[in-house]
Amino acid sequence: MSCTSLRWWWRAEEGRVTTFVLALLLGLLALTGLCLDGGLALASKVRAGGQAESAARVGAQALDLAAYRINGVVRIDPVRARDLAQRYLASVGATGTVTATEDTVTVEVTAVYRTQLLSLAGIDDIHTHGRGAAHPQRGVTGIEP
Repeated sequence: MSCTSLRWWWRAEEGRVTTFVLALLLGLLALTGLCLDGGLALASKVRAGGQAESAARVGAQALDLAAYRINGVVRIDPVRARDLAQRYLASVGATGTVTATEDTVTVEVTAVYRTQLLSLAGIDDIHTHGRGAAHPQRGVTGIEP
């Protein structure tokens, strides 16, 4: 191919290469956004799950000491358990709901991840949820699944 034919080809392409490159760049940007924001949203979900589990464990430590001293029954004081779990959530900057019975504390945490690159495509935030539950036990009884 001579230099003259290369110049002719370059002038004759009429923007087709530019369109291809633009489409390729948009595809790469979308893929990068999915990878980056998807990974960070997954990290947000894992964090919410950890916060929920920790808050449930904190709440399950609110034992009803009067019942334990009277008849040796290990059970939760639901009012104190909800208060302790909510205070833990507030201390780590999380929001969620806490339900407590005499044998289980359940916490559900909701978080909103603000996207970085996907906001260019109109996806401004991703909602993530985490759930944890805990119950009191006397001593170590074995490995739980």
